Formats: sequence, C-alpha cells, structure tokens
Amino acid sequence: MQTKNIAIVGSGLVGSLLAIYLRKRKYEVTVFDRRPDIRTIEFSGRSINLAMSVRGWKTLDKIGIGDTVRELSIPMHKRTMHLTGEPIYHQHYGNDGEAIYSIPRGILNRKMITLAEDAGVVFKFNEKVWDINLPEAKIYTGETEKSEWKEYQYDIVFGCDGAFSRVRHKMQRRSRFNYSQKFLDTGYKELGIPAYLDGTHRLDKNSLHIWPRGKFMLIALPNLDGSFTCTLFMPHEGEDSFEMLTNDNEVKKFWEINFPDTLDLMPGLLEDFRNNPTSALVTTKCYPWSYWDKVALVGDSAHAIVPFYGQGMNAGFEDISVLDDIIEELGDDNWQDIFETYQESRKSNADAIAELSYRNFIEMSSKTADPDFLLRKKIEKRFSQKYPEKWLPLYSRVTFSHRPYEEALNIGDQQAEIMSKVMQMNNIETIWDTEEVEQYILNLLEVKDFKLQS
Repeated sequence: MQTKNIAIVGSGLVGSLLAIYLRKRKYEVTVFDRRPDIRTIEFSGRSINLAMSVRGWKTLDKIGIGDTVRELSIPMHKRTMHLTGEPIYHQHYGNDGEAIYSIPRGILNRKMITLAEDAGVVFKFNEKVWDINLPEAKIYTGETEKSEWKEYQYDIVFGCDGAFSRVRHKMQRRSRFNYSQKFLDTGYKELGIPAYLDGTHRLDKNSLHIWPRGKFMLIALPNLDGSFTCTLFMPHEGEDSFEMLTNDNEVKKFWEINFPDTLDLMPGLLEDFRNNPTSALVTTKCYPWSYWDKVALVGDSAHAIVPFYGQGMNAGFEDISVLDDIIEELGDDNWQDIFETYQESRKSNADAIAELSYRNFIEMSSKTADPDFLLRKKIEKRFSQKYPEKWLPLYSRVTFSHRPYEEALNIGDQQAEIMSKVMQMNNIETIWDTEEVEQYILNLLEVKDFKLQS
C-alpha cells in the first residue's frame, strides 16, 4: 500500500467520516475548513435534525463507531400526523422494530471531528480554500480572496465542502463538466419545542411529528435532552409564505390559524422566528465527480438534495462506504480507476434519490392527509406483509435496505402503476382488505412481469 498525503476540504459530517476511513488505511489526512471549530461555538440555528437509517449505520458500523453514534440518537418508529381539528394518528415506517434515528446535526458533527482527531487526522479551521490546482492537487488558502495565500501540496484532494463547494466550482471551469442547481420555491426555518422542566418530552419522543398543511408544513424531531428540533417548510413568497410573516403579530396569528395545538408547546416561538434565518433548499447535480487521479467530490458537493427523504447524510455516508469497497477491491495503485469506478457507481443513484426526495416533499406536505393516499398505503402494507418476497414498499426499499437508490426509484414507479389500477377497482374502499384485491395485484404482477423482489 502506497503512503498518500490527502487533503479534505470541509469538516462536516461527510468530510470528517471520510477522514476516519482514510486514516484507517494509514494515509496522512488534513481537513481544511473556512469555519471555526464547531466544538467551540454555539450551533447556528440553521439545521434540520438528521434521520439516520440503515445506509448510514452500515458506514458507521463498518469503521467501528456505530455504537458511539447510537448513544446520541433516538429511534423514531413512526410518523405522528397532526391535522387541524382531528385526532392525531400514526403511520409506522416499516416492520416491527424498524426505525429511523433522530440526531442533532451539530452534536453528531462535533463527535465526528473528535473521533477523527483521535484517529490522527489534522484539522485546520479558519482556513478557507480559495483555489485548487487540479492537475497537481495543490490547494491555496488565505484570509481573503485578495490576501497572501498559503500553498499546500497533496497527492489527492477530496471536496466535501457542501452544496456550494469551492472544489466543484474549480472543476466547473473545465471543459465538458456538467452542472445544474435547482432551488425549491420552499424554504425552511428552524424552531424548537423545549423539554418539560423535569427533562421529559412534551410529545411522543419516538415519532417524527408532522403538521401537514398543503403547501407548507411543520415537522418536529426529538433530542436526547427532552427538546424537539422543529422545522417550518414554507414558500418564500406568495400566500402563506415567509415574506408574509414580517412581525410577531403576523407570526402569532398565522400560528393560531394553522398550528394552534403547538402554541403551548413552543414558548420561544416568536424569539426563534425572529432570530433564526430563513434558509433555501437546493438540488445540485454534476458530472464527472473526479479529475484524473487527483481530485474527487463526495457527498453534497457532488449531489446535494432536498431533505424530505431523510437521505442526504445517508447518501453521503454511502458514498464513503462504496469508495472504500472500491479501494479494497482495486487496491490503491491506480486512483484514476478508483475514482472512475466510484463515480459511475454512484451518479445514477444520486440522481435517483434526488428525484425521490423531491417527490417525498409532495407526499409529506399534501398527500399524508389525503384519504385515497392513506388507503393506498394500507393496501400496499397488507399485501407486502402477506407477500414480502413480491412487494417491498418504496419507503422501506430506500430507508431499510441497501439496494441501490436507482433500483428503488424504478421499482417504485412500477409499483405506483399497479396501485393506480388497484385504486380504480369498484368499491375499493370496502373491499381493500379482501382476497379479491390481493389476487388482482398478483395478476398484475404476473402479466407485467414486474421484478419487484426485495
């Protein structure tokens, strides 16, 4: 194994975990970040709690830190839906025991940096990368774009610096580099529900709570200290938008109309709304993800997605696991082959989870309260439980399996086609749990020859 001196730009979750993986292979690793060490500052109020699922756990367990991270998390077995004027109800995510795990981003990021330092990774905080010499893997840092720069020489540079990556920006200037970004009309703002005085949760702590309201929604994810991190997703402009909520009175009136059951839960609502920024949601796509054997993109710098499938971090972690498998298989004598194999393996899957994440926004905000949608889910769950070898629901395929995202998208589209036909059956509302419906689905599977096995 060759000794390599590797730089990683970005000390976020993906950059820190990649650094741990590379140190495990005995490479020298230095991580650069323009920000201060987040272990020394208060987190910014610009966060959505993470939802760790099996893809993320696989990558953490593989390097031996999964159990350490589990201590920071709370399992969420279900969605709890809060509709105005109606009783709350639950939508379980998977089979018994299956859960996604809520982890505050700041807490996890601090832990990952400490674990990376313990592994021998060197961190250079407050050192912004302004330029990169791609053919020579040189990076240039400085206080400002016009100040005197420091030059660093490395064997390999990884860009893990997020949706607005400086590393990718340099790669974009090269011929035949494809890049796109698309902003949602919807933005988000972090809010909070504090714990009771005795430290207990004010809502069911093993649920992801959703208040769906059509074009906007509120969600709440639990924290170990008894609080919930809440996120309001809402259009930037227009009716029922952030631009319409410019003062405390407007916010309070909006809340009384749309989220009255949360007013007693959120004593700091007005202060949170004033102080926390309204942030944008963006999907970025690019290709290629590498430059020869010198530079590669990992995580959001290659494929930022909107957060509505809870897969952004999981997809970034899966990048690392796949990359590590490829290094193991090919050896580390030819990094160009490693990078080309990596990007070919991951690009189609990144595009697929981007599409699925956008679709899930529509589902979470609008369809979760729709009777036809709920009936559809009940039929699908019943059939899946009886014929697990023939039907794994899309959400379970994405969240509770390691099958490729691209496969999940393709099979999910086929399943949706079948379910649309099922929903057109006469009296489906009354016969949904009968053998007649069951047999109809089996016939459709056979006629179409759909490959839906898990």
